[in-house]
Amino acid sequence: MTPMVETSGRERLSLLSVLTDEGLRLFFPLGALYAAAWPFLWVVVLGFDLPLARQVPATQWHPHEMLIGAYGAALIGFVTTAVPEWTDSEQPGPLLLWPLAVLWGVGRCVGVLGFDLLGALGALADGLWLGALLVYVGRVSWQRRTTSLSGFMFWLLVLLAAEVTTRIGFIGADTQLAARGLTALGLAFLGLLGLALARVAVPVTNLVLDPSETTSPYRPHPGRRNLAPGLVAIALAGEVAGASIEVRGYLCLAAGAAFLDRAGESFIGRPFMRAEILCLFGASALAGLGLLAVGASRLGAPLTESSGLHVALLGGLGLSVLAVFSIAGLMHTNHALRLPAAAKLAFLLLVAATALRVLPDLGVSLPGNQHVASAIAWALAFLVWLYGYWPLLADAGTVGRRSC
Repeated sequence: MTPMVETSGRERLSLLSVLTDEGLRLFFPLGALYAAAWPFLWVVVLGFDLPLARQVPATQWHPHEMLIGAYGAALIGFVTTAVPEWTDSEQPGPLLLWPLAVLWGVGRCVGVLGFDLLGALGALADGLWLGALLVYVGRVSWQRRTTSLSGFMFWLLVLLAAEVTTRIGFIGADTQLAARGLTALGLAFLGLLGLALARVAVPVTNLVLDPSETTSPYRPHPGRRNLAPGLVAIALAGEVAGASIEVRGYLCLAAGAAFLDRAGESFIGRPFMRAEILCLFGASALAGLGLLAVGASRLGAPLTESSGLHVALLGGLGLSVLAVFSIAGLMHTNHALRLPAAAKLAFLLLVAATALRVLPDLGVSLPGNQHVASAIAWALAFLVWLYGYWPLLADAGTVGRRSC
């Protein structure tokens, strides 16, 4: 009779209690909503303009809100969910999750329309949640006496420094400083992507190969585990040191090749065609191709650096965010690892959005406004995911039940 009592107790939980059971239940929907709303607002509604932006160009608010806004919420949800799982420590509760959500939300209230007059408030809010996330990971690492989280602590520190640099540029109307900060933000998220894929891909691949979990047939070469984030760190060092455009181009080529190397590890035979494997493969492949395009453009190839960045950040990072949303959303609500149709459709829409965004830069014109079509496809990708997964994340009956 005990399980029935526990189940009925779960069903009586309020929605707010359910959403703070784990970080992903609160922040994955927030990230999906903002990821859907912001590009649609920026491109379709406002026509590449922000009514309250005065000293900060709207073209700089755009990448900032995509990275710190949409991807930032995904990062909070991922870290506050994965770190307790990896370290067998206590899940952070409402006393941490709600303040993080409020700080993140304050930053978005300022950034959504580029409200320069409240730029300092937005900077403070975003700096505080990034700092709190770093302190949280450091505290767990210290309590569990483990160095396994040191890579994430490094990239969170880089992310915080890049955000501070960007905000100083915004407040001081120094567009060049802000541009350097935004470049560092993008590379920091790619570094985090490399670490996350190294952690996520192995158990997911083994679960696909052996659902019984009695064996571990997939064991990648340990030397490759941190290759991609390590080379991204070197590329970032080149940016910070002010190396020549050619040197920075070659460093981007190396980092891109490392992501393609990780993509190659996804070829595991016929199970490669499973959506659970393809989404992780696509995230690495698009990140790698984007960095290769950035490097090639810096070395004189007839490509634009903007196209490469969109492939890496819009495609690679965007697909990785949806992949983590989809895989963790199942496994942390006690469901089998078999992605539903909503997740698969969301992946296709996101890849289509990326293609529609970069094709004009490559001289390929399609009927209609491709930028508008890209923004709509991107928004639909996250809304379709949210439609399919909200019933799982908001289900009180799955609180405390995880198959991961």
